[in-house]
Amino acid sequence: MDEALREGAIDLARRAAADILAVYDSAAFEADADVRHKDDRSPLTAADLASHRCIVDGLARLTPGIPVLSEESKSLDIAERRQWRRFWLVDPLDGTREFLKRNGEFTVNIALVEDGVAVFGVIQQPVTGALWHGAPGSGAFRRTGAGDDVALRTRVPAAAPLRVAASRSHRDARTQALLDALPAHETQACGSSLKFCRIAEGGIDLYPRFGPTSEWDTAAGQAILEAAGGAVLDPRGRPFRYNQRDSLLNGDFVALGDVALRAILPP
Repeated sequence: MDEALREGAIDLARRAAADILAVYDSAAFEADADVRHKDDRSPLTAADLASHRCIVDGLARLTPGIPVLSEESKSLDIAERRQWRRFWLVDPLDGTREFLKRNGEFTVNIALVEDGVAVFGVIQQPVTGALWHGAPGSGAFRRTGAGDDVALRTRVPAAAPLRVAASRSHRDARTQALLDALPAHETQACGSSLKFCRIAEGGIDLYPRFGPTSEWDTAAGQAILEAAGGAVLDPRGRPFRYNQRDSLLNGDFVALGDVALRAILPP
């Protein structure tokens, strides 16, 4: 991963986090204040838009020749984006519902995609200041407050009891059925893309997700997790790929720290 791109993206994630916190920490913040809803009824806040502007404008300066696809971008022509070999994939505020609940479990996600593969990702948690970044083949890291990078590896082999991430906001019947079919395990509630980071650190082994997510929800987390030794797989065991379909919605997936866990999952 080019150092200038890596450090530029990390700096933008931090700047966007500061813009989010300016809204989150304001004395006027209320759970229902300044909230609009998109066509899919998901919430949109002033913090989403401030982060979006910060990142999109910053990436345009950092890499003027690389297009940017952000959750808050206007709809792009499918034919146009399918021509992109390399592009930035951004979720300016992943976990808006967690933001509105004020539990701190929301993030800024920035990924670089090449030929459908997430080749770099950075995830910043605004409330704690924690930052993770990684590029498959080059390693995954947690950046400390002093600016040092601590290398990350997933837990291999995964030992009983398995530690399974279960979303705070999305727990459906199929997820519960999978949990019921697993051997001895314990669940850990965790919001947004923080689940990928926890697996990359070895604190969680497995994150199943049934139902739609969008490509900007998973790309940065997948890059970091794969860089740490894990995988994000579809129901047929194939790694996730991006900008390959007309829709930007993902299908079902499971994120694994130890890829051997795929063998114990129910079909």
